Amino acid sequence: MSITLTDQDQLTLRIAAWGAVSLMSAAGAAGSAHKVATEGSIALTSATGPVGHVLSKAPKGVKYGKTVADLADQVLPALTASMSLLKQQDPAEADNFRRTVIVTIEAAARIHEGRPSPTLTEMARKITEALDAA
Repeated sequence: MSITLTDQDQLTLRIAAWGAVSLMSAAGAAGSAHKVATEGSIALTSATGPVGHVLSKAPKGVKYGKTVADLADQVLPALTASMSLLKQQDPAEADNFRRTVIVTIEAAARIHEGRPSPTLTEMARKITEALDAA
């Protein structure tokens, strides 16, 4: 199956995936935000297939707002919209996108010794819930 993504579709996917990294980074413990962002970014740029080509670049010029709530207001709906869009065009690419974002949040949470903080765990739950809402 072929996938056709408009510039707006690509921006939505980038806001969703890169925004998930930003949400995890914002939920990280003091001093770990940079490590969370680094691990998440590595996971995104390691994606393959059509989704990998789109996610190889972070969104340019996007203003996420001043608070985590502002960020979540943009990113969580973008995650759901991305899954809906991809499911309509190519269910395999929808699965690829979902797995990529899940690996990204797992990589971001991995930087903590032992278990991730309750804040990171809750943010990961919200991201997963948004992915599965489509």
